[in-house]
This record gives sequence, structure tokens and C-alpha cells, in this order.
Amino acid sequence: MKTILDTILEQKKSEIKALRKEYSYKDFEASPLFSRSAISLKKKLANESFGIIAEIKRKSPSAGTINANIDVTQQGKLYAASNVAGISCLTDNLFFGGTMSDLTSLRENVNVPILRKDFIIDELQLFEAKAAGADVILLIAEALSTEEALHLTIMAQQLGMEVLMECHDRENLKKINDQVDIIGVNNRNLHLQKTDLTTSHALYDFLPEDIPCISESGIRTRSELLHLASIGFKGALIGESILKQEDPKQFITSLSPKTMNYVS
Repeated sequence: MKTILDTILEQKKSEIKALRKEYSYKDFEASPLFSRSAISLKKKLANESFGIIAEIKRKSPSAGTINANIDVTQQGKLYAASNVAGISCLTDNLFFGGTMSDLTSLRENVNVPILRKDFIIDELQLFEAKAAGADVILLIAEALSTEEALHLTIMAQQLGMEVLMECHDRENLKKINDQVDIIGVNNRNLHLQKTDLTTSHALYDFLPEDIPCISESGIRTRSELLHLASIGFKGALIGESILKQEDPKQFITSLSPKTMNYVS
């Protein structure tokens, strides 16, 4: 049975074909941002007790419209002023309402690590990400073979970016190579679009001990962050619960990892 993830990946393959017709590797290499040194999200997470990666997206298959009229630059500045560890920027347009211009606008206005969050399945997308100002790229285990994941990891790092690789279940943990910089546990099943926070708890003991791990999706409260930190997670990627706030900065501050007290 065809799922939403299957549909997205089919669409992404079509988009990549169109991208190859319009741009070459050299076109992206000519971008002024291509030669800049990336800001390390891995180091940011290592230097904090627990880091929040705040997300920017307009919609999603699971939530529908979230914030259609978001001012990406202003939101990014609010995130930076809230001392987030990083910013996740959705660049998929059809399903999430994002653009590569969103990422570049953020890069020009904030000095924090920026994650390009998309369905990356081709190395040309890595060049595109670097040219737009990304510091980190997302690789989704369920969308890649073990060999593809390793190839894209090595290529991204050769371009000077870090790699956040996410998985949802133990089967896909096998695709994580020891070269990745950060591991993400996605609490959302991308096929069924259902979210369960217990996924992070269930998978943590099976994650490599020497790679920082974050939890993604469905996180809304300080108590949930405290629990994740007590397990051993170094951070959390939070989107919808921040984007729906009238005062995102105040909300992030209320979750502030710098004031967390927990026993690990």
C-alpha cells in the first residue's frame, strides 16, 4: 500500500530531474555561500546540557496548515535571540510550504547552525544545500539504503556540512553509519503520520554511545524535555508547538535547557 512517504519520495525524484536540467554542480559551487565555513551543530549540542533546535515550516501532511504567513527572517531572529542550539528549515515546497530562499534568508540574518530539512536522496541536493547556506543536512534512514546513506554522509562532510541522520525504528538503525555527526529519533512514523513520544525512550538504549542524539516530533512541554534529557538525549527538534505560539521567544524560554535540573 502506497504511503505519504512513498508519494513524497516519488515527487522528490521528479524535482531532482528538474533541478539537474536547470543547475550543474558548478552553478552551485559558484554561489558566494558555498565557500563559507559551516557552524557546527554538533559542537553546540556538546557545549549545552540540552539544546533546542527550533523549526520553521508553514504546513505538514500530518498537521495541515501551521503558519502560512510566517515571516521567516523575523522568526529566525526570534529563535536566535532565544539562544536555540540550531534552526531547522523545511525546504520542501509541495508538502511543507518551504523554499530554498527561506534557508538563504535565515543564513543572511542569523549566526546559528541551520539544518536543511528535506527528503535528500541525491548528491546534487547537497550542493544545493551548501550553496544556500546550510550547516547541517538531514538524511532519513527510511528514505535511503545503507549504501546511499553512507555515500551522502561522506559527500556532505566533504562539502563541509554536518549530517543529522534520523530513524524511527530499530530496523532502520542498521542504516546509521559511524560517520554521521548527530542521530535523530523521529517520534513520527513517516508512513502512517502518527506520533508517539515513547519511540525515543524505546530506541535510546540501542543508539551509539559516542554520537550525540536528539529527539524529534511531538514535543510540547518542559516535562517532556526533562524526561528526554534524563534518558541521555542531548537535544530536541521542536516545530509545531513553537510555530503555533503568539510569543515564540517566551515559549522557548519557558523550555530553556539552561535552567533544567535533572538527574541523569
